[in-house]
Amino acid sequence: MDKKIINTASTPTDKPDFQSSNAQSSNAQSSNAYQRHGRTTAIDDHSDLQVLKRIKRYLLPKDFTISPALLDEIVAGYDIGDPLADALAAQSIKFAKPLQHTILSDSSNNNPASNYLVNNPLFSALTEQFSSHPDWFDPKLAQIGAIAYRRYPLMLIWLLRNVALMAGYSIPALSLPLIQTGALMHDALPRLMRTYAYILAVSEHPSSNMSTVNQNKPIEQVLAIGSEGWRQSIQVRQIHTLVRQSLLKGKGSAATGVIPNAEQHHNPDGSWNTDYWGIPINQTDMIATHLQFSLLIMRGLRLLGARISTEEAEGILHLWNLASYWMGVDLDRLPKDEAACWEWLYTYLSIQQLDFKMGQPLAKALHDLPRQLMGEDNRRGRFVEMVNASVTRTLVGDDIGDGLDLPKSKIRFGVLSSVPILFALDTARQHNASVAHKLEAFRAKRQDNMNWWLKKNDDYYK
Repeated sequence: MDKKIINTASTPTDKPDFQSSNAQSSNAQSSNAYQRHGRTTAIDDHSDLQVLKRIKRYLLPKDFTISPALLDEIVAGYDIGDPLADALAAQSIKFAKPLQHTILSDSSNNNPASNYLVNNPLFSALTEQFSSHPDWFDPKLAQIGAIAYRRYPLMLIWLLRNVALMAGYSIPALSLPLIQTGALMHDALPRLMRTYAYILAVSEHPSSNMSTVNQNKPIEQVLAIGSEGWRQSIQVRQIHTLVRQSLLKGKGSAATGVIPNAEQHHNPDGSWNTDYWGIPINQTDMIATHLQFSLLIMRGLRLLGARISTEEAEGILHLWNLASYWMGVDLDRLPKDEAACWEWLYTYLSIQQLDFKMGQPLAKALHDLPRQLMGEDNRRGRFVEMVNASVTRTLVGDDIGDGLDLPKSKIRFGVLSSVPILFALDTARQHNASVAHKLEAFRAKRQDNMNWWLKKNDDYYK
């Protein structure tokens, strides 16, 4: 199998690795050390990618260079899934429902479905992880982040679909598991809304007051034990584990006939090619997803005019640190602050093979949603699609937009008209309690309107 896959973003060059003056033989040794998977390219292959140029120019120190230690850590993470959950899956144990019941029910309410697992050391370890918050978790800081994250409902869905998800579709290591399982392609709307529901659940906080909407118990704190965010984290972790095991066994075949040369992406027996891709849904790719939902959305909010303070930014990352920890990410691997997050993301993006042809089916399914809902000839649907594509091109880059075959609009920069509006509203909110109250009422109503699919299909939001 060829080591390189289709790369439409840039042409590999012969520049020395780490951009240093070391001898060519030393560079070759460094290359061999981190390019042991086919998915990994040389660190300067994508140096012209717009998103990398922007990160380096505006968000990294002037003297920044890629750390070989971080590079090795990222690559090592390709070969690690979720050891605890994977070990339970190897015993054919589905842990989500028994785990929730064991933690939330009292001892007098015995459930045979979970009782037989009590003495299983793996299940006990998982129970301990989900029974209480870790010592490092600060609920006050997390709530500050959750309030800021939830403050802009329209921007939140814009950035989820057009930045966090669309940007990830250019990276085959992230998109192939979705394609192999048919996720976000054959059921694009339900998958998108379930993802949206998860980021809402993670950022749910007492003042969001879901109890006035759906008769649920009042929310006491962000990501409380037994909260919807807690429940969904357990469910998502189980889903990831089952998908990982299924792909490793070669049971994901939805890519056949959808992407070119689908057979090159698995072993001859149909099993997942771990030498090329690493373990599916591995530690490194889960951290990348964590940063898609936290760092990239937070950056997008700021670019669109939102005033997010340093403390609120810290709170958003803190909030998602707990969610990612619950989903099986090794805490020691998570970058510790915003600066470290940008260094991690820049390093990760620098070495990912790009295959836009693979991501195009996912991008098309997501892009076409408005007209699927409103009708093929609906002008509003076409307008919404152009706005969505403009958000991707403006915030992520035209090179990725072109690669994913997204349309161009002559008025694409119109999305930036939100900047002075949102900035002015945020400024007024900070200095006038009456304005803040009115904006919160508007936000809650807007958020409720945007939950239309969830209110029809999800018991929690009905």
